[in-house]
Amino acid sequence: MTLHASMTWGVLALGIVGWQGTALARQHATHAGATAKITNIDFVKHAAQGGMAEVELGKLATERAENVDVKQFAQRMVDDHSKANDELMQLASKKSLDVPKDTNAEQKATLRRLSKLSGTTFDREYMKAMTKDHDHDVAMFQTYAKHGRDDDLKAWAAKTLPTLEEHQRLAVSTATKVGVAIAAGRHRTETTAHSGARYR
Repeated sequence: MTLHASMTWGVLALGIVGWQGTALARQHATHAGATAKITNIDFVKHAAQGGMAEVELGKLATERAENVDVKQFAQRMVDDHSKANDELMQLASKKSLDVPKDTNAEQKATLRRLSKLSGTTFDREYMKAMTKDHDHDVAMFQTYAKHGRDDDLKAWAAKTLPTLEEHQRLAVSTATKVGVAIAAGRHRTETTAHSGARYR
C-alpha cells in the first residue's frame, strides 16, 4: 500500500468511527490524503464524556433492566468507568486540561430515549448502545495509546484499554443473550482501521 493510500484510509476510518459526532472527526473524514490529528484536549474531552455517559446509562440500567446479565453488565460499567473517570480527572488536572462536566447532546438524547423504555425492550436497546459505544471507545483508546503525543495520557490510555476491550466483549455476549443481532465482521483493529492516524 502506498503512503498516500494508507493515509487516506486512516482519515476515512477515523471519520467512520465518528467519536460522538465531533466536527473535528467529520472534517478529517472529508480531507483524504491529510494526516488525521486530534489534540490532547480533544482526547480528554471525548474520553471524559464517554465515561460519564457509561456511568449514567449504567445507573439507569441497574434500575430498569429486566435481564440479570444486563443488570450485572450495567453495574460493571458504573464501577469501572467511575474509576477511570476519577483517574482521568486527576491526570488532566495535573496538566491543566479542562475536563467537561457533563455529557454531550447525543449522549443526553440516548439517556432520554432509554429512560422511556422498560423490560426486554430496554435491555435490547441498552445493549445495542453499549456495543456501539465500546466499539468507538476501544478504537479511540487503541489509536491514542499508540500515536498520542502526551506520554502520561498515552500510558493511561494503554492501561485503560484492556478494561474497555473486556467491556466490548461482554457487551457483545450480553447483547446476544437478550436477542440483539450482532453483525459479523463489525470490529476493526487499530492496525487496519487507523493506520496513518496521528495525534498531537
